[in-house]
Amino acid sequence: MADKTYRTWNLVGSSRESVEDAIHGAIQTAGTEAPGKLDWFVVKEIRGRIEGQQVAWYQVSLEIGGEA
Repeated sequence: MADKTYRTWNLVGSSRESVEDAIHGAIQTAGTEAPGKLDWFVVKEIRGRIEGQQVAWYQVSLEIGGEA
């Protein structure tokens, strides 16, 4: 296997529905901005907003990597 070099992007995805939707949204955005193929992601932080004793938003900080 040949050595590879990766580029990374740090994004925050958000969703009213779920953490998973927030992750998918961030990856979709990275896919439109990334010049190469995306290969992996790491969830760095999960946070959210509370309104009226209910979860109003989920926010997920991600590092997304792909071939440079």
